[in-house]
Amino acid sequence: MPEGTLEVNLVSAKGLENTDVLFNMDPYVILSYKTQEKKSNVASGKGSNPEWNETFLFNISSSDSTDLKIKIMDSDTGSADDLVGHASVPLDALFHDGDIPAKSYNVMKDDAYCGEIRIGLNFTAQRSRDFDPADGNMGGWKQSGD
Repeated sequence: MPEGTLEVNLVSAKGLENTDVLFNMDPYVILSYKTQEKKSNVASGKGSNPEWNETFLFNISSSDSTDLKIKIMDSDTGSADDLVGHASVPLDALFHDGDIPAKSYNVMKDDAYCGEIRIGLNFTAQRSRDFDPADGNMGGWKQSGD
């Protein structure tokens, strides 16, 4: 797997199950990749169809490929936040293609469909420091034109 930067554009969600009985829920998202975790702003009062339009960056280093984990939570005052649902996005295609335009992924809870989350992904590979055939640079030595 390549090294570089994973950019996650958290767009919106729709059709989420409202975990609040009397009011619209206040959803937020926790994105995680291996040990890195990022948290979105709370979409206060946005209920089942929140919009975030936020971007998050993750460092990718060479190791086994893994998925981007998405957890949608409902922020509650005075009690523990409720799990709305979760999704998992495989990143293998992204590392190959470099860019996946915003698309919807199924949100699940207790093995049941409970809405969709829309995200876009972009991967920027880190340039190798050893050999770049484009500029003739071989480990710090520049090839002469003779």
